Amino acid sequence: MEYMISDLALILVVAGISTVIFKRLKQPVVLGYILAGFLVSPHFGYFPTIINESNIDFWAELGIIFLLFSLGLEFSFKKLINVGGSAAVTVIVIVSGMMTCGYIAGKAMGFSSISSLFLGAMLSMSSTTIILKALNDLNMSHRRFAPQVLAVLIVEDVFAVIMMVVLSSIAVNNTVSGEELLKSVGKLAFFLVMWFLVGIYVIPSFLSKQRKYLTDELMLVLSVGLCFMMVIFSSYSGFSSALGAFVMGSILAGTSASERIEKLITPVKDLFGAIFFVSVGMMVDPHILTTYAIPILLLSGVVIVGMILFGTAGMLLSGQPLRIAIESGFSLTQIGEFSFIIATLGMSLGVIDSNLYPIIVSVSVITTFFTPYFIKLSDPVDRWLEKHLPRGLMRLLSNYSESTTKNESEFTALWKKILKRSLTRILIYSVVLVAVLVLSKYAIFPLAEDLGGEVWGELIAVGITLLLMAPFLLALCYPSAKKWEKEKLQTTVKSNVPFFAIRFVRVIIAFGFLVFFLLSVYSHAIVVTLLIAIATLAAILVSKSVRRHINKIENKFIDNLNERELRRSGRNNNLVSDMHLAYIDVTQSSPIAGQRLADSAIGKRFGVNVVDIQRGELQIPIPTGDTRIFPGDTLGVVGTDEQIQRMLQYVEKQSSDITTSDDVEIDFTSIELSPTSAVAFKKVGEVDFRGKYSVMVVSVQHPDGTFEKPRADTLLQPGDNVWVVGDKKKIKQLI
Repeated sequence: MEYMISDLALILVVAGISTVIFKRLKQPVVLGYILAGFLVSPHFGYFPTIINESNIDFWAELGIIFLLFSLGLEFSFKKLINVGGSAAVTVIVIVSGMMTCGYIAGKAMGFSSISSLFLGAMLSMSSTTIILKALNDLNMSHRRFAPQVLAVLIVEDVFAVIMMVVLSSIAVNNTVSGEELLKSVGKLAFFLVMWFLVGIYVIPSFLSKQRKYLTDELMLVLSVGLCFMMVIFSSYSGFSSALGAFVMGSILAGTSASERIEKLITPVKDLFGAIFFVSVGMMVDPHILTTYAIPILLLSGVVIVGMILFGTAGMLLSGQPLRIAIESGFSLTQIGEFSFIIATLGMSLGVIDSNLYPIIVSVSVITTFFTPYFIKLSDPVDRWLEKHLPRGLMRLLSNYSESTTKNESEFTALWKKILKRSLTRILIYSVVLVAVLVLSKYAIFPLAEDLGGEVWGELIAVGITLLLMAPFLLALCYPSAKKWEKEKLQTTVKSNVPFFAIRFVRVIIAFGFLVFFLLSVYSHAIVVTLLIAIATLAAILVSKSVRRHINKIENKFIDNLNERELRRSGRNNNLVSDMHLAYIDVTQSSPIAGQRLADSAIGKRFGVNVVDIQRGELQIPIPTGDTRIFPGDTLGVVGTDEQIQRMLQYVEKQSSDITTSDDVEIDFTSIELSPTSAVAFKKVGEVDFRGKYSVMVVSVQHPDGTFEKPRADTLLQPGDNVWVVGDKKKIKQLI
C-alpha cells in the first residue's frame, strides 16, 4: 500500500510538471505524459523510479476502460451504424495492406513466417486511446473526419478479435479452422446484440424513472458501476475489457443523461487516462532502441507510410471526399494496445521471436509521439495536393464521392428501408431465440426435471420454453412492410411476390428454430416433432394478443433507442394536437446562458412557453420573467414541432462572444499613445476596443500622473497611458 501511494504520487507530480512544460511549448499534452513515463521508469537512472510496476499496469488498464467508456458516450450505436459501412471498407483495405507490408518487412528482417504474419497483424491495429487523446488535445474531436476515424477504430477492434482467433488457429494447427472462426464471429455478434438489446430496453427506462433521485454523486457511481459490469461480462465472454466499456458508453450515449454522465466522468477519465499514457512512456528502453535501431526505424516507417496510404485509399474507396480521406489517413499513423495484446498472444503460444515484443513496443512509442504532428500535417498536405493533382483526377474523385452519397429515388430508399428492417428483425430475434434456447438447456430443463421428474419435468420444460419462444417466433413472422409502404410500392411493383418472398424467408427461419428445439428433445420421433412444430407455429401466428404485446415491446425499444432525441424535441410527448413538451439543455456557450428569462425573449421570438426549469436537484415550476437561465439548466418547453425546432437551432448554437482558442493569453498592460496612434484624438466611445481589438480599457493615465476612469466621452490624447486588459496578441496589434 505504501509503495502504491508513493508510485502514484511520483507519476502524477512528474506528469503534471512535464505536461505544463509541453503546454507552454504549445505541444500535445500526450507527449508530456510519455516523457514523464520515461523519466520515472527504471530505464532512466537519474530520477526516482517506480517501485511496483504491476500497480501501474492495473491503473493503466483502468485508464483504457475509462477512455473507451468516454469514447462510447460520444459515439452512440446509431452514429456507428451511420458510418459503419464506410468504416468496414476502410478497415478491410488497411488490414489487408498492412498485413502484407508487415509480412514482407518481417521476412526481409529474417523473422520466421509465423512471426512475420503476427507482425503484420500488429502493424495493422491503430490505437483508439492515442488517437482519441490526440484529437481532444488538438480540439479536432468535432471535425468532420473525427467520427469516420473513430468508426474505423471500433471496427478495427472487432477485426482484432476475429484476427486473434485466426492467428491462434494458424499457430497451433498451421491452418485456419473455419469452424472456430465462424464460432468466434457468431459469439461476438451474439453478445453484442444481446448487450445492445438488454441495455437499450432496460437502462434508459430506469434512468428516466429515477431521474429526480439521481444526484451527481449517484449518477457517477451508477454509470461507473454499469461500465465495470459490462467490462466483467465482456471479459467473461472472452472479449477485451475495452470492448465492454465502449459498448456501455454507446448504450448510455442514447439516453438524455449522456451529457451529464460525460461531464461527471471526465475528471476520472483524465486521471486514469494520464496514467495509461505514462505507462506507455515507461516502456521506452534506450538499450532496445540502440540494439534494434534499424528494425524499429524501418517498422515505424512502414506504419506511418502504410497507414497514410491505405487509410487514405480506404476512405476514398468508401466514397469520402479527398480532404476527409487525407485527414483520416494521417490520423491513423500509430499502433497501440491491441498490437501489444497480439504480441502477448504470440509469445504465450511460443510462435514469435522473443525480441519482437520490445521492438513493437518501441515502434508504438515512436509512432505515438509523432501522431499529433501528423494529424496537424494533414491540412497543409491536403491543400498542396488540391493545388498540384491533375484537374481530371480531382473531378474523378469528386464525382465518385458524390455518386456514393447521392440521393436515391424514393422507391429505392423505401425498398432498402424495408429490407433493412427485415434483416434487423431477423438478427435481433434470432439472437433472442438463441438466448432462450441456451437458458432452456442450462436452467429450465435441469430445474423442471428436479422438481417434476424426468417425464413430467421434460414436458413442463418444453412448455415453458415454447411459451418464451412464441412471441419472438411471431415477431419473426410479421410482415416487413407497413400497410402504407406496401400500397405505395405496389404502384410500381404490380405484384405481391417480393413481399411474400421476404416474409417466407422469415417464416422458414422461425420454423427452423422451432424444429431445432423440438428435435433436440424428441429426436426419436421426427414426424411427430414436425407436426407439433407446424401446429404450434400456426397457433401463434393467429394470436392477436401476442402480436399486440410484441408491438408494445418494439415501440418501447425504439423509444428508448431514440430517447435522447425524443426528449430533446418533444416529438414523443404530445400534449394536445401538435403541441409537444420538450426538454432543452442550456450549454455554457448558449446565447441565452446567463440571461433573465424575460430578456431572452424566447416566448416572443419562437412562440413557446417555458413551463419549468430543472437545475440539478432543484426544479423551478412556472418560472417568472426575472428567473435567470444558467448553463446546465434544462428548460421544459411547450410548443409546436416547428417552434421547438427553431428554438433548438438558436439555443444550441455557440455564442459568438465565446473564444474557444487554447492560445489566448490574457494580459494587463498600458499603451502610451503617440500622435500617430490610431486611437489618438478620439473618444473612447468612438473606438471599438472590445469588438475590433478584444480588449477592455480600465483606466487612462494622463501626462500629469492623474488617473481617469474612462467614459464614452473620454478623449484620448498623445502622451496618455491607456491601461487595457485583453488578449496579448490583440494588444500587440493595437500597439
